[in-house]
Amino acid sequence: MNNTFQHKIHVALDPKLRFISLNRRGLYRFLDDEECIKRLFKAKMGYELDLNNPKTFNEKLQWLKLHDRNPIYTTMVDKYAVKDCVASIIGEQYIVPTLGVWDRFDDINFDLLPKQFVLKCTHDSGGLVIVKDKSKMDLKTVKKKINKSLKRNFYYIGREWPYKNVEPRILAEEYLEDHATSELRDYKFFCFNGEAKALFIASDRQNPTTETKFDFFDMQFQHLNFTNGHPNSEKVLSKPSTFDEMKHLAEVLSHNIPHVRVDFYDVDGKVYFGELTFSHWGGFVPFDPPEWDRTFGDWIILPQ
Repeated sequence: MNNTFQHKIHVALDPKLRFISLNRRGLYRFLDDEECIKRLFKAKMGYELDLNNPKTFNEKLQWLKLHDRNPIYTTMVDKYAVKDCVASIIGEQYIVPTLGVWDRFDDINFDLLPKQFVLKCTHDSGGLVIVKDKSKMDLKTVKKKINKSLKRNFYYIGREWPYKNVEPRILAEEYLEDHATSELRDYKFFCFNGEAKALFIASDRQNPTTETKFDFFDMQFQHLNFTNGHPNSEKVLSKPSTFDEMKHLAEVLSHNIPHVRVDFYDVDGKVYFGELTFSHWGGFVPFDPPEWDRTFGDWIILPQ
């Protein structure tokens, strides 16, 4: 019995895992947002969601999904539309150059794209293809992945409302890599009403032989002793020279928003904006140790 078949049996026999799996396939679209969120929360977090008195970070993210629905959030999570929005606030120099945007994969003229580039979908998380050498690109595999993402409404996976009405498109961007680290590290700032409180650095994201690493730091760049979703890196991660610049930009972009995660890249000492995320991990991944879930939760002041 192979591992894939064993996993399918395990999912089929476990009602919580079965609900998560079927929900990802869109079979529970008929549920209203609150009911679906409560069931997902119990299945993934292991305890009942308290929306009347939310205290933890993950609980408050669910409350914000249901009650903080500013229409501008739809633009802010659209990976293409957000560029103009962010450029108007902090400047065009922080925007990753766009190579093209298309409605259909077959509209892409790959002859016009450079040797290296990145493809992503504007409306979801996961529809990403990094092309380091166009001559070695498996066009059939890339097309299958992108088209699968185009058909998916990311909103239904975790009921993250901002994604519900984002127009599905394909975006090509310049390939970026920091020469000092030989990778593209993410610096993701957790901001609360315009104040950055913590960040994590995502490393080893493009290393096929190892798991992605998440390392959390406070605003004095002291390493925080917990994990969330991925293990810590075994490397010592140094403070980037652009840290204060990124922190300032994150706080500017998060002004008057109860909570948003603001992501940046540092490429050879130059800062680029990444994306905005309102629900880190969808609000469904535990902290270890769990008291950090309450610490982050205390930083969110829910609007009345």
